[in-house]
Amino acid sequence: MALLDIRQRTGWLFMAVMVAHIVLISAQVNSRRGVPLLEEIIFGSFAEVQRATAQVVGNVREGWQNYFALQQIRRENEDLKQRVAQLEIRLQQERAEAQQTRTLQQLLSLREVTAPTTTGANVIGASADAYFRTISIDKGTSDGLRTDMAVIAPAGVVGRVILPAPRAAKVQLLIDRNAAAAAMIERSRAQGIVLGTGTGGLTMAYLPGSADIKVGDRVVTSGIDRIYPKGFVIGQIESVQRGTGELNGIVIKPTVDFSSLEAVLVVTGPPPTPDAPVDRTK
Repeated sequence: MALLDIRQRTGWLFMAVMVAHIVLISAQVNSRRGVPLLEEIIFGSFAEVQRATAQVVGNVREGWQNYFALQQIRRENEDLKQRVAQLEIRLQQERAEAQQTRTLQQLLSLREVTAPTTTGANVIGASADAYFRTISIDKGTSDGLRTDMAVIAPAGVVGRVILPAPRAAKVQLLIDRNAAAAAMIERSRAQGIVLGTGTGGLTMAYLPGSADIKVGDRVVTSGIDRIYPKGFVIGQIESVQRGTGELNGIVIKPTVDFSSLEAVLVVTGPPPTPDAPVDRTK
């Protein structure tokens, strides 16, 4: 064992001597560029290590920069989303305000051309009953409202006040199944009674069988019921069925969209006399 150990040590020593000898030779021998061969080998080896290190560091730096850039883009994207959402909300608000302005302008225009004295009111509630169709408005007896005052809109007749309170009032819509209004065919002046159906439509009754009436005719108030002023639009004839003696099955499509009422006018007084000035201050 001692002999084998001596031989191994001798081998390692021989190898070390040979490497040292090669190193010394390499340090003395120059390459074709005039640089010591040993220096060129060492520089080449370290250069490759530096190249690999620089590449790894560059990749890490680039990845880190890309990460921060991506985080910045994400933050900017979230900010843009919030700004878009805010702009959409603002746009909806401006649309609602514009629609309200148009409604008020229509009511003002209607009030200017309407002879009877009127007062504006906002719709604050509606009945959920499928047959008894009513709405609530924000004007009442303290504003001069009384039972059976007519309620109108730019599109036509809405209904009448049936229950006034000091600061609010209930309005029976013309489409209520218990509602009625004296009416006439605008073209032929044939008169009858418009009745509500409770389901959103209207019918016309008590017309003689000889009445001149056809689909498309406009129906307006006749004023003989002393509730609705004469000449306000109710709707248009959709269908007509003729029977013996009287016309029946006359269906009228209302001009007012009762599902989207926001503001109305209440007729608070009769038409002024021809010589009296119209009071626009109310």
